[in-house]
Amino acid sequence: MAFTPTIGLEIHAELATATKMFCRSKNDPDEERPNANVCPICMAHPGTLPVVNRDAVKHVLRVGAALGGALAGQSEFDRKSYFYPDIPKGYQISQYEHPLVAGGELAGVAITRVHLEEDTARSTHTPAGTLVDFNRAGVPLMELVTEPVIQSAEEAGRFARALQLLLRTLGASGANLEKGQMRVEANISVSRDSSVYGTKVEVKNLNSFRSVERAIAYEIERQSRVIEEGGAVVQETRGWDEGRQQTFSQRLKEGSADYRYFPDPDLPPLRLSENPELTPEAITATLPELPAARRARYAERYALKAGDIEHIVNSVERSAFFDALAGELAGDAALVQIAANYLVSDLTGIYAKRGGESYAALDPKAFAALVRMIAAKELSSRGGKDVLALLVEEGGDPRELATKRGLLLLRDAAALQGFADAVIAAEPGAVAEYRGGKQAALEYLVGKAMQASRGAGDPGELRELIASRLTESR
Repeated sequence: MAFTPTIGLEIHAELATATKMFCRSKNDPDEERPNANVCPICMAHPGTLPVVNRDAVKHVLRVGAALGGALAGQSEFDRKSYFYPDIPKGYQISQYEHPLVAGGELAGVAITRVHLEEDTARSTHTPAGTLVDFNRAGVPLMELVTEPVIQSAEEAGRFARALQLLLRTLGASGANLEKGQMRVEANISVSRDSSVYGTKVEVKNLNSFRSVERAIAYEIERQSRVIEEGGAVVQETRGWDEGRQQTFSQRLKEGSADYRYFPDPDLPPLRLSENPELTPEAITATLPELPAARRARYAERYALKAGDIEHIVNSVERSAFFDALAGELAGDAALVQIAANYLVSDLTGIYAKRGGESYAALDPKAFAALVRMIAAKELSSRGGKDVLALLVEEGGDPRELATKRGLLLLRDAAALQGFADAVIAAEPGAVAEYRGGKQAALEYLVGKAMQASRGAGDPGELRELIASRLTESR
């Protein structure tokens, strides 16, 4: 009998603020020196008091507004008590009963809540012992909890990717999983009866989308096998072993009572409704164009292919460059479609060879001029790709680059006819195949003519000239 999986996600994201959550120590995810960004507050020295980071609160509220959630008029912070070496105070400042955001939806997945807390320090385990770096301790951390409505590993992966894109679009977080700026935890259960939840197992600290999907798929299979063999799934916390591609038991799962939540006496309630900048209306007014709206705009205004739209929208930097490029082309849909094709296929390939994608040095005006040259048939497709590569490597004016390297298409009809005639004379075998009905032979002849013209011939015109001459000479 088939099992029905039920999955809920808890996703943490470090927020992009200048300072930590409750002190003025620098929030720098790229700091490599251990314990460089610390102070008496984030190290929990006696007598120190926390002060809430306003920008962190605003980031979470903007995320909530983008999700369509209900923004709190009043919120408060709680102490979540548990001992671990990476928590200086012996408790974490978090939110329990009064989160900043309730409800919402993203990628078809219902959201339970979004709240704000502080991150822990980073522990490094060595043969000689455990080292603790407190640079991360106290960094603002957003936690988003979904409803248990996800039903497959692939759906969980799609949601996590959509959230990463949203966070980057809002400027709320870099959301880089490799750097630990975004971390995914999955709660997974299986049941034979879809109306009843099975025993929940949590898989923690998944640091890549592939790991999220593989860990969930493995856990669904493992739990199903346990039940089929007559066993019972244990409610526990498990880790993911990337090398072995399997989960492993870490500890029994704690409940909320174990954390002994209570309101933090050092932090008064946040009366958000009394602050004009933090009301739902004010927060919503600060939102940029969101990914869903951008997808709809690209489809409606430029009639781009769905795959091209997804490729462009999935990078904030890429979509910003594309919008600048479309602006340089005055929104002409036909030209923008050509631009999108070169950006998605050729420019992506160029950046892949370079080992990184960066649009800072690529001038959208120059790219637009190149697109106009291609549309006017001043450059062949091959020539356009070559000039684009030069724009990335060297910059400059596309016409000057094409002229200097002899890439402009030849417009001399007599010269083109000469290339066509020379190829027909030099390739009697291909000529015979074409006359025998093999259309591919014509493309071979066109390719040879393009080689003879060093890419300066228009392949369309050469095709017509060769086909016409072969038809005449039959």
